[in-house]
Amino acid sequence: MSLIKLSKRQDEILQIVKQNGPITGKEIAEKLSVTRAALRPDLAILTMSGNLDARPRVGYFFNDKLAVKQKAKKFIQQKVSDFKAHPIVVEKSTSVYNAIVQLFLEDVGTLYAVDSEGGLAGVISRKDLLRAALGNKNLQELPVSVIMTRMPNIITIHPDETLLEAAKKMINYHVDSLPVVKESGGQGSTYLLLGRITKTTITRAYVEFMDENSN
Repeated sequence: MSLIKLSKRQDEILQIVKQNGPITGKEIAEKLSVTRAALRPDLAILTMSGNLDARPRVGYFFNDKLAVKQKAKKFIQQKVSDFKAHPIVVEKSTSVYNAIVQLFLEDVGTLYAVDSEGGLAGVISRKDLLRAALGNKNLQELPVSVIMTRMPNIITIHPDETLLEAAKKMINYHVDSLPVVKESGGQGSTYLLLGRITKTTITRAYVEFMDENSN
């Protein structure tokens, strides 16, 4: 259901029903000092749009499910640029041993390998490092460039995409985070690393957003 722009009086009606429901049309009219006839169009719009539920001989109820749905829809339309975090980066020549140390010091699940100009060169996950560590005694000599995921196999997200698009990519590609990038060089083949967005970031932002908009 699409969101509709409510008038000032319709907003006032919603607040009255939210605080006093179930409440009759007559009681709402009395609180607003208007006639029931003047109120009918507003009540019809609010009921048809799903903002209010109405029961004969009982009155009007505030539709909590729609309110939550509207808040959730507003949230998922937020841009990645507003929630991206600072990426944890290493040089391509960094050893697997040092990458493991960096991973645990920063308490993250993914590291990003960059070139000398800050371009995204690769992605190193916990699984990549664990796989490399098993049975390998030369972790200080093995560079992350050997084990990292390279383009075109890196799943990226742009800052102007939405949180919903980011969440879908993580689910569809079974990844826990995405590098936030923009094209550089005009060819679209190289990417400047701007940040990262993770499942935890989206979950935390959703909880905070819903708490802030709970009234």
